[in-house]
Amino acid sequence: MTGANIDVEQVLKITDPGEVNRSEHLWGDRLVINLGNVIAWLFPILMLAIVTQVIIRKMGMNQAWLDDLQWWLYGIAMLSAFGYAITTDSHVRVDIFHANYSKRKQTRIEVFGLGWLLLPFLLIMTDVLMHYAFSSIAAREGSDSPNGLHGLYLLKSALPLLFVVAIISTIATLSRNLAKLNDPVLWRMILGGLPGFWFLAERAVHYALWWIVHLSNPELPIRKVVREPIFDNTVWYGLGLITIIAAISFMLNRRADSGA
Repeated sequence: MTGANIDVEQVLKITDPGEVNRSEHLWGDRLVINLGNVIAWLFPILMLAIVTQVIIRKMGMNQAWLDDLQWWLYGIAMLSAFGYAITTDSHVRVDIFHANYSKRKQTRIEVFGLGWLLLPFLLIMTDVLMHYAFSSIAAREGSDSPNGLHGLYLLKSALPLLFVVAIISTIATLSRNLAKLNDPVLWRMILGGLPGFWFLAERAVHYALWWIVHLSNPELPIRKVVREPIFDNTVWYGLGLITIIAAISFMLNRRADSGA
């Protein structure tokens, strides 16, 4: 890479990280970056809301809805920025060791960090926040202040959606890093993010069984559905499901390679 190209790369990292290595981006990367570029416009609105609230508070005309609005804007902007930072690799790093490793070793660390550490966390949080959002919607939760923004359940409903954006970002970035080592086919993706995909399969089995038990026995109280014995082994059912999917993918790829 020439000095001019290095300068351009450094400028892009500062001015528009979404354009760095754009040719390598997958559809998930572009989705997250485009969403981030749109939501970034919330920050000027947030600054205006903060300045306005400070001024009118000094004038003795405090508005609780402006306080709530700041939290709404800040929460949505920061959570979407989380996925954007993953895609563009613009998050804060401690590169004491990582920076001196070979490119291949750095890539392996990225795969492990994304697939085995970050992805499971994001999936678990999404599952938790789905229940959190449903509870808020059911209660029609509003602001603590009489003149605040009373659709708080709308903000809480956005939380799992924004974590889904981060999941898309993580999977796309994981796939790009796997491509530097091998062809990122499905079974390699599953191995690269095994804890997260195992959890995802377990949740899929769990919710499928929940609906089967609930619909087949509608008299059973909803809170007691998951206490049925069939739910005791959903972890292993999930492992079996993800193993079958990986095995099928492996055999199909082997067949395609031998046919080629």
